[in-house]
Amino acid sequence: MITTLLTPPTGRLTQLAAAGGPTMPLADGFDWLLEAVYGALLTAMSELTGIEMLGYAYMQRAYLAAICIAIIGPVVGTFLVHRELSMLSDTLAHTAFAGVALGLFLNSVLSLSVSPIITAFVVAIVTALLVELLIDHADTYGDTSLAMVLTGGFAVGSILITATGGGIAVGINAYLFGSLATVSKTDIGLLILMSLIVGAVVTLAYRPLVYVTFDAPAARAARFNVRHYKRLLVVLTAGVVVSAMQIMGVILVAAMLVIPVAAAAPVARSFKQSIWLAIIAGQLATVIGVTVAYQFGIAAGGSIVVTALLVYLGVVAGRRVRREVPLLLSAMLYRYRRRRSPKQVSADGGDERK
Repeated sequence: MITTLLTPPTGRLTQLAAAGGPTMPLADGFDWLLEAVYGALLTAMSELTGIEMLGYAYMQRAYLAAICIAIIGPVVGTFLVHRELSMLSDTLAHTAFAGVALGLFLNSVLSLSVSPIITAFVVAIVTALLVELLIDHADTYGDTSLAMVLTGGFAVGSILITATGGGIAVGINAYLFGSLATVSKTDIGLLILMSLIVGAVVTLAYRPLVYVTFDAPAARAARFNVRHYKRLLVVLTAGVVVSAMQIMGVILVAAMLVIPVAAAAPVARSFKQSIWLAIIAGQLATVIGVTVAYQFGIAAGGSIVVTALLVYLGVVAGRRVRREVPLLLSAMLYRYRRRRSPKQVSADGGDERK
């Protein structure tokens, strides 16, 4: 185990360096942490517990991706849900689908090598800013603007797919439904980077973001740039959606920004606590969901979302039981005491004397 931890990384960048090619110390360090530290740790756990899947490199990446998604999704989603913009994540996911289709279309028609993730990220950010503009200035309800952009994004994606005679349909399936096997080191790096960005932004801008979320007029009175922080939040949402869609799938990625938050809301006593509880709910959903997806060979995104829904239903049911059971016991005790009271005995024709 110690020898493995001290062994230098054997990733692509290290091989380039050994051949005399260019090297990037930061990327080499990332390879070392991912393979020689995190990978070796899970491999050792696999040997100790007999759980084979923990020793597979692609499952190690899938679990790390799931953990990151279960952090950044609930953190950003908590602000969205309390701003009553839950549909924004779904809207950006569908426009990210158009961005993926655009990248695959350019690669197919123009023989380029553009990463669909890059095009999805650009399209999602532009759409996020457009949505915020429509909500602020268009003479429509907020959900109407979201619905128009959502359907428009999906329509553009479908046009791009059919424009190539369906040639890119196979390549887009992994982005639509998510896949454990296709999570690469680049995807992990993007998720870790996004986790650091979300953590830093929320930590530094927590107070104004909370003001803007709950009371925009008060935020303006406190001299916060409300428009700036609204745009910041939608851009963060776009980044989370794009970075998470490789494992969750475009169709279901929005669920990780909403369901864990909904599960945390009934039991949280403060906004900060709701964020932490949402992260815990997200971790349960993703780790269990990835495990179930591997065991039964099903789509990871669907498995994670169903598990998240079960967590939510468990919280709601537990809260109801906790509230109703004491009332039921109290009513039963009251009825028992009424039956045993002297007045009740007298009413039934009994003797009141002691």
